[in-house]
Amino acid sequence: MINIVFVCTGNTCRSPMAEGLMKKLLADRGIDTFNITSAGLAAYPGDEVSEKSVIAARRYGVDISAHRARRISEYMLSDSVFVCMTASHAQALIPYLDENRLFVLGGGVADPYGGTQETYDLCAEQINGALPDLLAQIVKSNTAITAMDEKHISRIAQIEAECFSVPWSETSLRQELENENAHFLTALLGDAVTGYIGVIEICGEADITNVAVDTRFRRFGIGEKLLKSAEQGAISRNCESITLEVRISNEAAISLYEKSGYEKVGIRKGFYEKPTEDALLMTKYFSKDN
Repeated sequence: MINIVFVCTGNTCRSPMAEGLMKKLLADRGIDTFNITSAGLAAYPGDEVSEKSVIAARRYGVDISAHRARRISEYMLSDSVFVCMTASHAQALIPYLDENRLFVLGGGVADPYGGTQETYDLCAEQINGALPDLLAQIVKSNTAITAMDEKHISRIAQIEAECFSVPWSETSLRQELENENAHFLTALLGDAVTGYIGVIEICGEADITNVAVDTRFRRFGIGEKLLKSAEQGAISRNCESITLEVRISNEAAISLYEKSGYEKVGIRKGFYEKPTEDALLMTKYFSKDN
């Protein structure tokens, strides 16, 4: 579980709204990988949240009326990701945090304190609009790519079943652990498996068997990180190229591969089942990149 702490000054206006709205965003997407809270740099513990903030959050179906202010504590600094409302808040935390654990929401959110209800409503709108991009940044920055391990296989098989009509089984995945030509990688967000990539290398040529990302975490840059790690591994083992197949209808994946330097080199007729569909063959030649 990864802790995310929203930070403002007093923890009675902006950060409680951000906390509540982020919890709703995660619940709507079915993501349970994060623990969300908020705190203030100069908060008076126990202060009630601003009534105008309560009203503004309620417009999004979020109830923050029970929130009470808290101050940033030492235990939070040890393992949490911090999202600040302004750059000045972030400056106060820079000495204590790695860059992948410190963010500023939406380029900065002005303090609505003392303003009208409309001011608070606009603040909540700005916060809500900035949260999807923030979530993508946090996921990408805190995703680690590691070698596939036995403990990852059960979840990887579930992701396979979510993503493909003819998925690999746990048995098939487990067999690759013993294959000296196989180099399978897992994407981890904290302890949660969010995706994987499989690569088979023979005679200087790498072939990507599958790239699969948990549907809840798509468009967060995980597929791109997996692809990059697989390529770097293949290069380190002196491969000259890396090849993959993709359904010709999968425009999003094709766009990612083209952006990553893959070229269309052929078609494999009727390659896919359920439904039957041609595969576009794409290759990246490392000699051109190096």
